[in-house]
Amino acid sequence: MDHSAGIPVDPMHIDRKLLYTSLEERIKYLHSFLDFNSADIEALMTGNKYIKQLIPAIVNLVYKKLLQYDITSRAFHTRTTADETEPEEEYLHEETPKIKRRKMFLRWYLTRLCQDPTTMDFWRYLDKVGLMHSGVARRTPLNIEYIHIGACMGYIQDIWIEAMMSHPHLSLRRKIALVRAVNKILWIQNDLFARYHSSDGEEYAEEMSQYNYSDDQEGYLGDKRILGSGSSSSTEDDRSSISSGIAPSIDSAAPMGNAANNRSNVSVCPFADMAKNSNSTETKIWAN
Repeated sequence: MDHSAGIPVDPMHIDRKLLYTSLEERIKYLHSFLDFNSADIEALMTGNKYIKQLIPAIVNLVYKKLLQYDITSRAFHTRTTADETEPEEEYLHEETPKIKRRKMFLRWYLTRLCQDPTTMDFWRYLDKVGLMHSGVARRTPLNIEYIHIGACMGYIQDIWIEAMMSHPHLSLRRKIALVRAVNKILWIQNDLFARYHSSDGEEYAEEMSQYNYSDDQEGYLGDKRILGSGSSSSTEDDRSSISSGIAPSIDSAAPMGNAANNRSNVSVCPFADMAKNSNSTETKIWAN
C-alpha cells in the first residue's frame, strides 16, 4: 500500500520471544529495521578492497586507545574490566608480545567482516564475538563490560567514517554506500555484544539457542543463506583503485620484525600519500 496516501497499514508482526531465542530471527529483524539490503551487500562486495587496506591502521589506533586507560589496559592482565586490582607486573605496551598477538586477532576479526554477509555463518561469527567477551563460553573467561565495548565500537566507526569520506579517488556515491553498509554491520555487531550484556529477554534464558562455540574452527558454522546476495560485480565508476603498493596489505600487516620500522609502516593510513597529493586535510587515521 502507498503510505503517502494516508491509508493505514498493519505493522509487521515481530515475535518478541524469537528475538531472544533465535539468532536467525534476531538478525532478520535487524536487517529489516536497518534496511540492510542488496545495495549494501553490493557495496561491501565491490568495495571490500578499500576496507581491507584500512585494517592495519585501524588495529594500531584501536590498541593505542585501549592501552591509554588503566581500566581497559588492565584487562589484558586480568581478562576482566570489573576487577580494579592493579596488576603485579608493569602495564603492557604496543610492542609487548601479548599485545602483538591481540592485534593479530583483531586483524583476523576485521578481515572476517569483509566476507560474505549473505550467509548465516557470517552472523554467527559476529554473535560468537559478542558471546566470548561476556565472561562465559570460554575455558578462560573474558569479561569486558559493555561500556568499554560500546565505546570501542564507536571509536572504530568514527575512524572508518573519517577514512572513507577522506578517500581522494572514490566517488561520493561509492563513499556513502560503503559507509552506510559498514555502519549497519557495526551496529548489528554492537547489538550482538549488547545481547550478552543486557537483561532484556532474561525470562527466556533457558530457551535461548546458543551454539556451543568451544569446538568450532574459527567460527565456521556452515553456509545457511538468509539474504539473496544481489551482489553482482559492478563497473568501477571511480578514477582509479588503490594501488597495493601504497600501504601494507592485510597479509603483511604488523610484521614481527624491527619494532620502530613496523610502527612507522603500519600506523599510516593507506590513503595518506594520495591525500597529500590532492591537498586533502590531514585527519586522525594518518595523523601519526
